[in-house]
Amino acid sequence: MTLTFAATPRTRSPEEPRPRSARGRAARRSLTGWGFAGPATLLVVGLSIFPAVWAFFISRTKWNGIAPATDVGWRNYQRIATDPDAIAAAQHTLVLTVLFVPGSILLGILIAVALNQKIRLIGFYRTCIFVPYVASAAATGILASFVFNPQFGAANEALRRLGLPAQQFLESPGQALIVICLIALWGEVGFCAVIYLAALQDIPKELVEAATVDGAGKWRVFRHITLPELRPVTVFTAIWQTITAMQLFDLIYTTTRGGPLNSTQTVVYYIYELAFQTQRLGYGAAVAYLLFAVTLLLTVGVIWYNRRSGSGAF
Repeated sequence: MTLTFAATPRTRSPEEPRPRSARGRAARRSLTGWGFAGPATLLVVGLSIFPAVWAFFISRTKWNGIAPATDVGWRNYQRIATDPDAIAAAQHTLVLTVLFVPGSILLGILIAVALNQKIRLIGFYRTCIFVPYVASAAATGILASFVFNPQFGAANEALRRLGLPAQQFLESPGQALIVICLIALWGEVGFCAVIYLAALQDIPKELVEAATVDGAGKWRVFRHITLPELRPVTVFTAIWQTITAMQLFDLIYTTTRGGPLNSTQTVVYYIYELAFQTQRLGYGAAVAYLLFAVTLLLTVGVIWYNRRSGSGAF
């Protein structure tokens, strides 16, 4: 009688070094990963991190881009608090943010609820809502300049047909910022609508069906089921739209150039004027860093409040 014994595989202890072949495969995998990620990493470092660090050193100097820079310490940052143009630009940016962010969120929710219905040509309607967002902001601004032209614009023509007086729109210091906000809403509300539409379709149908069976109407279902489920998306949208409003530049540049009478001059456009029109690069970099700090604090504050309230987002 012959006995045969099956060979049991030998297990390697964690302290035992890997074979050379295994180490070679791990090294090749690491090199392959860096081969794909390396160019993107260099691009981010070269075009984002390095210029940001360099701009910080510029913000502590007096420099026109040609002559040697003069170190002034923190005087550029101290000067911002007493600069009337910087204060006015901050006020305009604040008004624009207060009008734009809640408006875009509210319109986004309403449009998303409408686009979530089962109606004919729903794909066409969704495309029409999203097209303004993917269009260039420069093209949007140029088109809006014609629409809101006081002499031959389509907006005043519509007002005349309704028997209402013509308006100055972008040429009025009291109306220009509101019109800019409306144009920005037209271009950005498609983004909010698409985000909310995806979130609506991700809400468990069992919750809605259970609430309906218990006798809840559409409004109560929307208030007690839909809105709480949309809260994480609302936090993200609020942060994103706040950053968009505080960094608005291209729309201002193609419509009013900060006018009339600097009534639409935002912080970013003021930075552009300082750095590229008056060649005060050091002071412009200081204003830019202050804007970055305020944006960062607002973002962190919203995320902290959201976590404290226990919604579970971020």
